[in-house]
Amino acid sequence: MGPRARRIAAVTVVGIQLVLILRAYSAPIDTFGFQMFPESSQWQAEIYRVLGNGSRIDVRQPWPGGYRWEDLVDARGLGAPYDPHHADAGLDATMYLLDAALDWVAANTPDDHETVRLIAEVTLIHNGRAPTTLVLESDPR
Repeated sequence: MGPRARRIAAVTVVGIQLVLILRAYSAPIDTFGFQMFPESSQWQAEIYRVLGNGSRIDVRQPWPGGYRWEDLVDARGLGAPYDPHHADAGLDATMYLLDAALDWVAANTPDDHETVRLIAEVTLIHNGRAPTTLVLESDPR
């Protein structure tokens, strides 16, 4: 391999790395955007099934079809969202995953004929600041 080919290969590798890093900053989950000092944020969520009459039932309560939230969702602390968790992948990525989990559970619980949607009331503590609340909703069933 000649010097010109080595330079082209090096520039190509560096270019690909830069594209992946730039993409990570605009993607909901920054897989290739490693940061030396990640944020020290925390989150905690209460998740409810919303019935046709508007009433809410905590997903920890018995669920038609025998479903259990922690059996359906088990990634990055999402299976037990009721306790405070460190947002090890960042709050944006964690909320993206929780929102996707709500949609997935709503779409994949066919024996539950009562629930019209799922709601998560999330308490966010971004880098030690005052807590804020975010409400996420699944797609309607």
